[in-house]
Amino acid sequence: MSSQTMPSEVDIRSNRTSEDVQALEEDARLRNDIRLLGRILGDTVRDQEGADVFDLVERIRQTSIRFHRDEDRPARRELELILDSMSISQTVRIVRAFSYFSHLANIAEDQNNIRRMRAGGAAASGTLTSTLAHARAAGISTADLRRFFAEALVSPVLTAHPTEVRRKSTIDREMEIAALLDRGERVQRTPQEIEADDEQLRREVLTLWQTNLLRRTKLTVLDEVANGLSFYDYTFLHEVPRLHCALEDHLNEGDGAARGELASFLRMGSWIGGDRDGNPFVTAEVMHGTLRMQSSRVMRFYLEELHALGAELSLAAHLADISKDLRALAERSPDKSPHRSGEPYRLAVSGVYARLTATAQKLEVETRRPPVGEAAPYDSAEQFKADLDTIYRSLISNNSGVIARGRLRLLRRAADCFGFHLASLDMRQNSAVHERTVAELIDAATPGMSYLALNEEARITLLTNELRDPRPLTSAFVKYSDETLGELAVFHEAAKAHSRFGAEAIPQCIISMCKGVSDMLEVALLLKEAGLVDPSGRSAINIVPLFETIEDLQASAAIMDRMLSMHDYRKLVDSRGAVQEVMLGYSDSNKDGGFVTSGWELYKAEIGLIDVFERHHVRLRLFHGRGGSVGRGGGPSYDAIIAQPGGAVNGQIRITEQGEIISSKYSNAEVGRSNLEILAAATLEASLLQPKQSAASAEYLKTMEQLSALAFKAYRGLVYETEGFADYFWASTVITEIATLNIGSRPASRKKTREIEDLRAIPWVFSWAQCRLMLPGWYGFGSAVESWIAEHPDKGMPFLRELYREWPFFRTLLSNMDMVLAKSSIAIASRYAELVPDVELREKIFGRIKSEWQSVIDKLLDIMGQDRLLQGNPLLERSIRNRFPYLDPLNHVQVELLKEHRAQNADEQVLRGIQITINGISAGLRNSG
Repeated sequence: MSSQTMPSEVDIRSNRTSEDVQALEEDARLRNDIRLLGRILGDTVRDQEGADVFDLVERIRQTSIRFHRDEDRPARRELELILDSMSISQTVRIVRAFSYFSHLANIAEDQNNIRRMRAGGAAASGTLTSTLAHARAAGISTADLRRFFAEALVSPVLTAHPTEVRRKSTIDREMEIAALLDRGERVQRTPQEIEADDEQLRREVLTLWQTNLLRRTKLTVLDEVANGLSFYDYTFLHEVPRLHCALEDHLNEGDGAARGELASFLRMGSWIGGDRDGNPFVTAEVMHGTLRMQSSRVMRFYLEELHALGAELSLAAHLADISKDLRALAERSPDKSPHRSGEPYRLAVSGVYARLTATAQKLEVETRRPPVGEAAPYDSAEQFKADLDTIYRSLISNNSGVIARGRLRLLRRAADCFGFHLASLDMRQNSAVHERTVAELIDAATPGMSYLALNEEARITLLTNELRDPRPLTSAFVKYSDETLGELAVFHEAAKAHSRFGAEAIPQCIISMCKGVSDMLEVALLLKEAGLVDPSGRSAINIVPLFETIEDLQASAAIMDRMLSMHDYRKLVDSRGAVQEVMLGYSDSNKDGGFVTSGWELYKAEIGLIDVFERHHVRLRLFHGRGGSVGRGGGPSYDAIIAQPGGAVNGQIRITEQGEIISSKYSNAEVGRSNLEILAAATLEASLLQPKQSAASAEYLKTMEQLSALAFKAYRGLVYETEGFADYFWASTVITEIATLNIGSRPASRKKTREIEDLRAIPWVFSWAQCRLMLPGWYGFGSAVESWIAEHPDKGMPFLRELYREWPFFRTLLSNMDMVLAKSSIAIASRYAELVPDVELREKIFGRIKSEWQSVIDKLLDIMGQDRLLQGNPLLERSIRNRFPYLDPLNHVQVELLKEHRAQNADEQVLRGIQITINGISAGLRNSG
């Protein structure tokens, strides 16, 4: 590089100075927003609850800051005295104040992030503009990019996992507050408007204060569906089409390649209403209701947009030429109003509107809009899109392209992305349920047979033969168990959904806890019973194994190798375009083997699967079952995708969006658009711009294997091999009380036991987050590093630093630990430990946890070259500094309320107070489950 192009020290200092100035300005604006909202909340508390409650809030906050910062023992005693002196009624009001502050701080922080996105512009890292620039710099042509997107799939899949503790009522109020802050930022207002907005802000905060934070009744599955659908109104229905159109424009500005339309690649998915694993409330009837609700939402959207489009397209026939096809479309319209006789575009739109209304009636979905006249329903969403294309082409061909690029362009794209089904609903069930169902069917059809007594090879032979046999297994003359009838009903409902809404309505059937070949063949057989698989080897649905435990991840490549080697199964895969999806579970593997081993085994499983699929010439699509918390695979999506081994993304990826992460990512349209763009940009980057080899150097892999084994030993030694650990967990966390919250329709445990093995991964991680230990996100790493260095003194810490610098997987692993440890507090966790009545057990286990916590931090900082946690992430560091003075008091109060509740205090306000603290702490941590 010449001296002319090399940045000077002055340039570097100048850049750093400008970045520092920008960070200080952002900090100041964030603090101003937090102070504004805090002041309004304080005024509300003083007005509604009295000055004594307000003063108490301030005393607790100040004392908590001293305790958090310095583990100040006098501050701890003072805090305990204050909390002990409060009545239950006072405590609940204090808890509400701190909980609401957590929510308001989140709003201010989100607005600050939006400011940063706007300031960063299109060239910021993680945007499609930036990634496309990198692609072009790497010599990838526009034609190559078009071909990539033609086969690409990026699919965020919304799930109803119960870690979102907020009600929609409070989310709506918070969105209004955010809109007012945004208006103050972007609109030049008069003094009167400023005063009116300030009053509106106070009105919203007061309404929030007087609104129940928590649900009074338990959610049904269809309630969860309705909550999930609200994010389509907030973000997806508008932003998914806009993202495609913006990307299309970028490609059309390319290197001379022919202009054209971009294939739709961003598809929404959902588990809500289709996930039966451990949820007995998801039935065929519920699935039917879910699909109707989804279709109703998208049909209403289309009709509203058509109504607005009709108002806009007032083009007169004598002033604007029209195409022959447009004229025919207008002539078929049942709209006979004389006012529109000379307005062919309006007539065409009203005809489309009439057909769409008839389609909604045929699909038996509610639209709330009257038809404009009689018309034939559409047979498919493709026919609807074809009519919109006719209108579009007519405008383009008659020099009205700028009109075509408005609402009509977005509506055409929406029709292509959402169809009549809105989102693809996955069916999911545990392999053990499939096994029992198939066993009952086979045993009834073959007297003397005991399917469950057969070994794996015998089952494979039997299932393969049954798949080839055209006769159905079920009989109207056999009385089956309720479970079997329920399972069969779900598969038959899926077949009906395909005929009503199209095959994309339910394209996947996921097998939880998949452990072998027979688990997948059993599902193929059940699909055959419903007509979704036929004996000739065609399948209408993707059969997707979910590998969840450490053992299952280790076996995944061998299982898929065997599956793809089987002629009958391979025919099913080929009928699906020679694409096989495999889902990887982050949550159960973490609970099973700890954070380090889970991450490593997932990475190794991907390497093994890539190799198997390349040998079989089948396209691998990975579905990542990530949670919100680091302990369940959470963390920044962009980094996670880029850190995949080469060949793992390959243009297609599906990722779960779970719990509170859905609302934090997609409640705000601008933030939602950014998050969707991050997924698309990372998929492009990982597929086209990352090294093609699937694995890092052999030396790196060997080291990680050794670290994983050592971390696994430490984690299992604590969680599964320490006598009394389950008792410690149940006593020192809010696991029992979480079950009382009305935040989901699924039970917390698979079985009614206190064993860690039977506990679902979500409440396991959520409970550790509440007591501020976040143990699933780091435990075992410190011990592993210490032992590894002792065994490899020749390499030692310098080699681990090299791993961090050179290997994205290792860097992401440590970055996520850095984040989760920064949100932990050993001082606060020590107060939860005191809830364990057995003093010896408490000291033994908490002592080990505290020692490992300190060891992990020390090793992490040494490897990363940092003096403190989050040194390399100033944005999150500032966020924590701003919010924790208001978060920590909730933990202290929660501990006191837990003592009361477990001492059998019958006052219902005690449990209510605990539930509110769970809400507030979850809001303050942001990704806790």
